[in-house]
Amino acid sequence: MARARSDSPPLFEILERPDFSVETRAIARGQWPVAGMDEAGRGPLAGPVVAAAVVLDPKRIPAGLDDSKRLTGVQREELFSEILATALGVSMASVCAEGIDRSDIRKASLEAMRRSLCGLPLAPKLALADGRDVPPGLPCDCEALVKGDQRSQSIAAASIVAKVMRDRMMTGCGQTDTRYGFEIHMGYATARHRAAIDIHGAVARWHRVSFAPFRLAEELQAGAANDDELAL
Repeated sequence: MARARSDSPPLFEILERPDFSVETRAIARGQWPVAGMDEAGRGPLAGPVVAAAVVLDPKRIPAGLDDSKRLTGVQREELFSEILATALGVSMASVCAEGIDRSDIRKASLEAMRRSLCGLPLAPKLALADGRDVPPGLPCDCEALVKGDQRSQSIAAASIVAKVMRDRMMTGCGQTDTRYGFEIHMGYATARHRAAIDIHGAVARWHRVSFAPFRLAEELQAGAANDDELAL
């Protein structure tokens, strides 16, 4: 007899935590070192996309590694310091807003990951990339892992490094130009950020003018100009 399915909601959510199993299988195949790669900053209206590559020491893996989005700012900062102190290799790279505008955010994110991997102080035999895409032009084999920052501790470490570094960069932008509150929203499309853009406009080389809000504003302005010409 088939067991009846309960329609009651679960009492608590079971979160998947990253481990070192993907890396362990790669080591057994002779693919070592293994580097995890991830990026931060695909969605904001301003600032760079930042990527990191990390080769963890299997004997000194920091406790508490997880998807950076599931950690508090204090937890990320603490783990960031521990990763830098214990990892066999850490590298960071970024693509600026102008670079994103010249291509698109997907290509820019993959390029930032490629640069971060190539900047490692040791040559990996395998790279693990968060997401569905393998960055082109890598010097080693690569596996793309959907939700990799929740499955692989190496990718989780990279996600933390990328997030902390990008937040620090945006905090610096906020200290340089106090009109937008970059240090609070990190360039994301919050109400405060959008209001500041409406008042002050976009900041050259900081804002991603190819993103929808800016494109729509340009289209509206162009439409208004055409209407004025027709009226004449």
